[in-house]
Amino acid sequence: RDGGGGAGAGPVPLGALRLFLVAGEPSGDRLGAALMAGLRRLAPDVRFSGVGGPGMEGQGMASLFPMQDLSVMGLAEVLPKYRALRRRLHQTAAAVLADPPDALVTIDSPDFCLRLAGLVRTARPGLRTIHYVAPSVWAWRPGRAAKMARVIDHVLALLPFEPPYMTAAGMTCDFVGHPVVAEPVASPAERRAFDGQGPLILCLPGSRRAEIDRIAPVIGTTLALLQARFPDLRAVLPTLPHLRPQIEHHTAVWPLRPRIVTDPGLKRGAFAAADAAVAASGTVSLELAAAGCPMVIAYDMNPVTLWLMRRMARVDTVTLVNLVSDTRAIPEFIGRDARAARIAPALARLLTDPAERAAQVAAMDLTMQRLGRGGEAPGLRAARSVLAAIARGDTGQALS
Repeated sequence: RDGGGGAGAGPVPLGALRLFLVAGEPSGDRLGAALMAGLRRLAPDVRFSGVGGPGMEGQGMASLFPMQDLSVMGLAEVLPKYRALRRRLHQTAAAVLADPPDALVTIDSPDFCLRLAGLVRTARPGLRTIHYVAPSVWAWRPGRAAKMARVIDHVLALLPFEPPYMTAAGMTCDFVGHPVVAEPVASPAERRAFDGQGPLILCLPGSRRAEIDRIAPVIGTTLALLQARFPDLRAVLPTLPHLRPQIEHHTAVWPLRPRIVTDPGLKRGAFAAADAAVAASGTVSLELAAAGCPMVIAYDMNPVTLWLMRRMARVDTVTLVNLVSDTRAIPEFIGRDARAARIAPALARLLTDPAERAAQVAAMDLTMQRLGRGGEAPGLRAARSVLAAIARGDTGQALS
């Protein structure tokens, strides 16, 4: 059952707690950094090791190797890098086992992280294992929860409907809230940085190189079609610094060149100022919801990966705002449907139809409420849940 991670308020007397954390994606790095900050507040003597990105390194972790080595998604995309990923897997497991921590905390990236937990569990069955981000068994491959329970003791869930799936499989689980509700909002100055004439479209082609290569050309053509109807159209594209060269390569041939920004403050300003967004599927839909920016989701991937996922799908939408709000307010264009000729009219409706915008705003507000907006910061709730799971020392009841 969901206990909400609400155990106690003061520092936890666990001595010099040692945790090995592993994240494989930028979103996981952000989760890990917030968790580490919460743990430092509750258990000041905590020590960290593992694999993470700049956020986790900023909290004091010396990453075992660059996190980007693990940022691969999809069967067809993984195969060419299988040997390199396998080396990193065994390197990480060896590091855990060489100096066993009080707990191994894996963050998202289930293909890598759960294999890691399996190797560790085989070698040291008593080492506590915690996974941050419940697998989407409600969406596809429900058997994953039972397999995960063989190697994971406790789960931190981002979505409020996930704990029952985890506890039914034999793990403890707490809903700790989604980090998007604690993200800082744009200041007036950050928003004013995007003042100008004409509607502003926010372009979000993803954070993985393969997905950018697939969806960026579609977004470029979409902007060209929209510009024919809205001649004063403007575009902005926030991205990560290491992806900027790839983004510049793609946008160099777009008829409407977007303003590319990598500064976090400018990203916040762009999300707040944009009239509508076209975005790859994923957590970004929740970031847009937090900013109140209406959106269209467009996503494509390797045809083999897409075919496999569709065969296993248990839901009719991939957009988290639709799922959490229990609506279908956000339009999606997936696979062959991810074409500019279909996406551009949907964006145009968001720019011209108040009723369509209002439906999205209502769904986004409900989503934020259900994800914990206004409550304790998710990173701190996650830290409480981790400490309670370690103190409990078994796989008994979730927090209450």
